[in-house]
Amino acid sequence: MKVGLVGFPGSGKTTVYNALTGQRAETGYAGKGSGKTNLGVVKVPDPRIDALAAIHKPRKTTFAEVVFVDVAAPPGAGGRSLDPSAIAAMREVDALVQVVRVFPSEDGKAPEPVGELADLSTEMILGDLAPIEKRLERLKREKGKPGEVELLTRLKAHLDGSGVLRDLTLTDNEQQAISGYRFLTQKPLLVVLNITEGAVGKPLPPEVDKYLTDNKLTGIALCGQLEMDVATLAPDEQKAFLADLGLNEPAIGRFIRAAYAALDLISFLTAGEDECRAWTIRRGTSAVRAAGKIHSDIERGFIRAEVMAFDEF
Repeated sequence: MKVGLVGFPGSGKTTVYNALTGQRAETGYAGKGSGKTNLGVVKVPDPRIDALAAIHKPRKTTFAEVVFVDVAAPPGAGGRSLDPSAIAAMREVDALVQVVRVFPSEDGKAPEPVGELADLSTEMILGDLAPIEKRLERLKREKGKPGEVELLTRLKAHLDGSGVLRDLTLTDNEQQAISGYRFLTQKPLLVVLNITEGAVGKPLPPEVDKYLTDNKLTGIALCGQLEMDVATLAPDEQKAFLADLGLNEPAIGRFIRAAYAALDLISFLTAGEDECRAWTIRRGTSAVRAAGKIHSDIERGFIRAEVMAFDEF
């Protein structure tokens, strides 16, 4: 799974990236833009894999992985807009995470989390409208493919009304027809609210909570600077530090659960002497299709699956 982190200058996007990946990517480019995209691969924490490995003692233990893409702002970027390079990078990921500032800026400006959320939504809608309008113009000149014209016209009307495409019901054939566009507003969107240390464990501001509810979005609050410091500590030190804050685990565990829920993903496990491994699939995937995740030959020659809930095992 590839997850793209996006955020306007000053949101602390790269700080959150460092907190999730344990890297030390350079931060502090608010209003400047380093122009550098950071990539980090993180193993998905799963105590079930550890337990299976202790039982089977396999030659290999493999956790599911998430690739984080810290989408770069171009040099000189500022304000609340997306440039073409950022939009292109966002199209290449499976899911988007917007990092929103919920702390005073360096110059003392109060946070505007709802404004940032609304502005990014507008930017993504405009990013999706551009290829639709371009394609419709071409189809108009060619006078062909009425089915495609009807579909794109429906998508355009929805976007023109400030709607996002993930809220639009489409058939499997329609989904297939537009898959090549990689529309931004069709991708799952998770919101990370970058809060102050003093706000850890407290409820979200009511206006933010309302925006998330109204727009069917999942939000997770974390203190990017604090979590970045935690990520650099040894595991034992992390536990003691987090316990003092009333937290049970580092940001990555809380984030992964929220991301899996937003994407409707689960992990299924296989275990034996050769390997204990977590495989990522969409919730509701059949056993036959899940077998294909392991190898296409297993799907083609599928006979049966013996399935057991982990707690029962």
